[in-house]
Amino acid sequence: MAGAGVGSGVNGSHVTIARAEVVAVGTEMLGPGKTDTNSVFLTRQLEELGIEVHAKSVVADDFRLLERVVAEALARTELVIVTGGLGPTDDDVTRMAVAAALDRPLAVDEGIVAAIKARFERRGYEMPAINRRQGLVIQGAGVLKNVVGTAPGQWLDVDHKVVVLLPGPPRELEPMFLHEVKPRLETRVTGEQVVRREVRLIGPTESHAEERLRPLYAAWRAQVPAVSATILAGRGQIELHLASRSADAAVARRTLEGAVADVEHSFGRDVCSVDGRTLEEVVGGLLRERHLRIALAESCTAGMIAARLTAVPGSSAYVEGGVVAYSNQAKVALLGVPADVIEQHGAVSEPVAVAMAEGARKVLRADVGVGVTGVAGPGGGSEAKPVGTVAVAVAGPGADVVVRTFLFPGTRQHVRMFSTTVALDMVRRALRLPA
Repeated sequence: MAGAGVGSGVNGSHVTIARAEVVAVGTEMLGPGKTDTNSVFLTRQLEELGIEVHAKSVVADDFRLLERVVAEALARTELVIVTGGLGPTDDDVTRMAVAAALDRPLAVDEGIVAAIKARFERRGYEMPAINRRQGLVIQGAGVLKNVVGTAPGQWLDVDHKVVVLLPGPPRELEPMFLHEVKPRLETRVTGEQVVRREVRLIGPTESHAEERLRPLYAAWRAQVPAVSATILAGRGQIELHLASRSADAAVARRTLEGAVADVEHSFGRDVCSVDGRTLEEVVGGLLRERHLRIALAESCTAGMIAARLTAVPGSSAYVEGGVVAYSNQAKVALLGVPADVIEQHGAVSEPVAVAMAEGARKVLRADVGVGVTGVAGPGGGSEAKPVGTVAVAVAGPGADVVVRTFLFPGTRQHVRMFSTTVALDMVRRALRLPA
């Protein structure tokens, strides 16, 4: 894509960088088995510098497509970071595609090749000839040292903008960015700091939350500095991402504190956390603070609640254990659910959920018991109890018992995930009552 308008490059040492795009290269990341975690790391690091990431993309190992994506990104922003595709094989096209986008030639740096060869020799191997490709450097690029792997990165000043090439493996990318790239960027930022807060809400739907937030949005936009907000919904909860930009980070933090207080005033007990903590982290913290232990009795969720709680480090301090009682016989034998209660009300019912919660608390000698029973589908529903019907009970602390019945939409997995969120939120609300 020679002549795409990005030119041959000039010294950009005095250019101010306020915006960035991240381009992740790799066909494998377009499939279901691989996630681009590098973009999350880079976004966090750039935000600390006051550089806003306003676009991310994942591109296959396709020379022409990547060439076009890089050229288009440069037309929109001051900083383009390309990750991956710096290996020695034929599908590692990043160097060539970026060189084509910039209309610059490539040449092998024999110093890089010698360093790669020495690295192989230290491990008792002979360097394969294909590794010479990793010594290709775009004209005018500064080479970024790779202290972990063989692929060096590259830094290019391009018509008052910057292009950075980083390796794909996080263990190589992260130290290279922190030690080679970030110090250079620190001299080129606007001087403004971006401060962010994440508030998590559980209870209202996305549309109801948006309705209540609209008056706040208007007030926040009118402030100096302003507060921007993004709302995301998933797994039965709302994530509200707040951001403020200022030359003084303390001013931005105070502004966000005011915005968070607005949300707390508007949503009350529906606010799960104001510091980005997950629901399971919040529940774990409350159990730890009150020196309580929890036991789970799960039917349709089959251990998913216990899995979420125990995914938090240190959860052994408050998780006693769990019982997956899928069949009616298991409910009776393992949890002591009275058979006549199941016969009278059905396995998916509030009385059975209560008996499961109380049984888990008693059998495992815990302070809090949770019982969940439902119809996750796709079959098994009835007119009285359609697919998505779930009963959840929380027993304790003390003699208190709370039970509710829900009708969740979606697939079997959706119903199960909604059930775990609701169950944990009922525990959160119970534990936030006065002791």
